[in-house]
Amino acid sequence: MIYIETPRLRLRGWEEADLEPFCRLNADETVMRYFPKTLSTEETKAFYQSVVAEINECGFGFYAVEVKESKEFIGFIGFSRATFAADFTPCVEIGWRLKKEAWGKGYATEGAGACLPYGFKQLGFTDVYSFTADVNHPSKNVMAKIGMKFIKTFHHPRVEKSSPLSKHVLFHIDQTSNGTR
Repeated sequence: MIYIETPRLRLRGWEEADLEPFCRLNADETVMRYFPKTLSTEETKAFYQSVVAEINECGFGFYAVEVKESKEFIGFIGFSRATFAADFTPCVEIGWRLKKEAWGKGYATEGAGACLPYGFKQLGFTDVYSFTADVNHPSKNVMAKIGMKFIKTFHHPRVEKSSPLSKHVLFHIDQTSNGTR
């Protein structure tokens, strides 16, 4: 199922054929540099199953992303329920992860920018959050480009405090600031 289309991308349901390139994506040290570690094949399979289950259960999730022209799987963009212990959770998060060959082409901004009106209009979200390690400047730039506003920094409870990835930034957008009211 195709959930969202942009001029260059399809954000769609996951297919079995996505699993192999998804494993490569999550095992890539460059792609995963702002995460505590790369994911093994088993960890990626479990992540894949949880993403598919969330879409089936909630009607939203991290959608598989393909380039329309080539039909190539390049990663995911979409929503997830963030439930770790923090003063802003539980909440709906918008996130993305693309293979490095897709970087620098505006795909994350294009896909995430299309997700927001879909989330507010079709899914009925009132607020959407995004967060990343403070050192992840590319993702912080995407958050700003899609209209999200910086709220604060926090230490992610699932990252060791001694890690340079512990300090996170929190961004937010609501349906009013997204122009959907």
